[in-house]
Amino acid sequence: AAELAVQGDGPEPPGYFGAMPTVSVFHDSLQAALGGEVTEESFDELCFEFGLELDDVTSDFDIVAKERGAKAAEGLSKRVIFKVDVPANRYDLLCIEGLVRALKVFRGIIQAPVYRLDPPKPVPQMRMTVHASTAQIRPFCVCAVLRGVTFDEDRYQSFIDLQDKLHQNICRRRTLVAIGTHDLSTLTPPFDYEALPPKDIWFRPLYQDEEMDGNRMMEVLSTHQQLKAYLPIIRDSPVYPVIHDSKRVVLSLPPIINGDHSKIKMETKDVFIECTATDLTKANVVLNTMVAMFAEYCTRPFIAEPVEVVYKDDYPGNTFVKPGDKIIYPKLDSRQMVADIPRMKQSLSLGHLTEKEVCTLLQKMSVPCDVDKKDKTKLLVEVPITRSDIMHECDLVEDLAIAYGYNNLKLEVPQTFAGASEQPVNHLSDLVRQEMAMAGFTECLNWALVSRKENFTNMRREEKAEDLWRPVANPHEYSPSLMSVGISNPKTKDFEIVRTSVIPGILKTLANSKHLSPPIKLFEVGDVVIQEPSRETGSRNVRRVCAIHGAQKSNFALMHGVVDQLMYSLGCEPEHEAKENSKRHSYRLVASEDPSFFPGMQAYIVCKGINIGVVGELHPEVLGSKGFDVNMATSALEINLEPFLEWL
Repeated sequence: AAELAVQGDGPEPPGYFGAMPTVSVFHDSLQAALGGEVTEESFDELCFEFGLELDDVTSDFDIVAKERGAKAAEGLSKRVIFKVDVPANRYDLLCIEGLVRALKVFRGIIQAPVYRLDPPKPVPQMRMTVHASTAQIRPFCVCAVLRGVTFDEDRYQSFIDLQDKLHQNICRRRTLVAIGTHDLSTLTPPFDYEALPPKDIWFRPLYQDEEMDGNRMMEVLSTHQQLKAYLPIIRDSPVYPVIHDSKRVVLSLPPIINGDHSKIKMETKDVFIECTATDLTKANVVLNTMVAMFAEYCTRPFIAEPVEVVYKDDYPGNTFVKPGDKIIYPKLDSRQMVADIPRMKQSLSLGHLTEKEVCTLLQKMSVPCDVDKKDKTKLLVEVPITRSDIMHECDLVEDLAIAYGYNNLKLEVPQTFAGASEQPVNHLSDLVRQEMAMAGFTECLNWALVSRKENFTNMRREEKAEDLWRPVANPHEYSPSLMSVGISNPKTKDFEIVRTSVIPGILKTLANSKHLSPPIKLFEVGDVVIQEPSRETGSRNVRRVCAIHGAQKSNFALMHGVVDQLMYSLGCEPEHEAKENSKRHSYRLVASEDPSFFPGMQAYIVCKGINIGVVGELHPEVLGSKGFDVNMATSALEINLEPFLEWL
């Protein structure tokens, strides 16, 4: 495996996107790096002290044997692997180099390294020119060079694995950033980054036997087990991004694949790193992480060679770069930050610590800092490139707690009293549940996510754009045509939107309960979500109660009685029975035209002049094969509960 791929090459480990990353390190390599004997128990304790968790101790043999049996695992390595769960924002811990370095600093074995550029300015030919055409697809590029790198098998595999983990994590499956690493000795700088029509891009992709253009590449890789997932990122674009050297040798076609010409080998000494991106901030974090983790294997450890990135004069400017900008990467300077020492100590009840002790504890977490000589209450922090997770003083407080030891923190009774209590809407919901249960209904709990077909088509309803602002003008009004909130990237068609009505879910429950003897009486108290443009989130949760009664014959009278009982328990009374000077709110039923219900056998529930719900016999198409396939006469009610928080 001496010639593994680098950008779009090899299988990427699952579970990093939206999940806590797991770093796998060999026990013998870990023991050699940390020095001294490392047992499972001692390493588990060290991980806990550092705020990590040892997830598993296994081997390639054990993993396969557990999944497919011992026979399938024959011949596989029994080399012991420690699997460590690390925080998703600690990109410096995603490989054994960063993990061991951080643990050695934590234990006081070494000082946190200082990263620097040499020479301070790039040599003239070490330049990347960004053309204006890239602005329409992947507008940014950052670069660096590592000289005299010495790879062995473990280091090389770690080099590949770190890129895979970064791609799955901060790079968001290469949509934000794509990493390309190349053997610089095979290339002739300076480099150009531009976007060209697919037919004009000719190169031999990594591990392919033929040269091809961009269109042919898309066709060939459409069956690739790993890479096919990334093709949609640029497939529909009229131009594809491409990086080439001064001889027009293609380095990569980001974010898909590298060229075979410059692939990294075990013998590679000089490594050229380029990151193309739609997010410049994340691109810098990714580049700095790659440089910081593997610069220790350079002839001169922790030293990188800079590259000048030049944006052409016709490049369309944006918030981050302007036409003609010349920017030197990587940016290895630490970020200055000032923290309030008394406030940090107070946050953890560590008032007995001196300013120097606070400084020493933070240095154990690879955070260089010093007490301000002019004001001893201020801590001058130099946030290194490896700690991009530190954005606020509260992040330093967390590091201070870890370095001091969670188990060493003293338990104290708070000086303020705050009695816990239910949210009013939840308290009201519990009271409504009791009323419905006492009326003989069985509670069910359904998914809040549904398909558009279930929420609208099966219910004979449609969402109307003209009703978008209706919830703003009438926040408590019940309407069957309100706009729904969609899921941007649903994994299944069953979960496309957040429900705007509770009825579809409860009808699915009824359809799956047809084997029970009728009548079947069900209810649910839960939230629906509707669009509301005036809110910061553009949407709002609404608490509702829904009940259905399914039987061989319709029984609207029973459901009408449930409405009367429920409204009475909510402090309301029928308008025709209202007494003078009564403290109860009056309500009435008004003819409605909800397409989900049978015409002439439905009504809106109107209280204080507001339509707060609906009750009636469901339409046969909703109950039949065109809908939920219930095939029994069913009456239903659905009521907004939130108005009663103001009225009761």
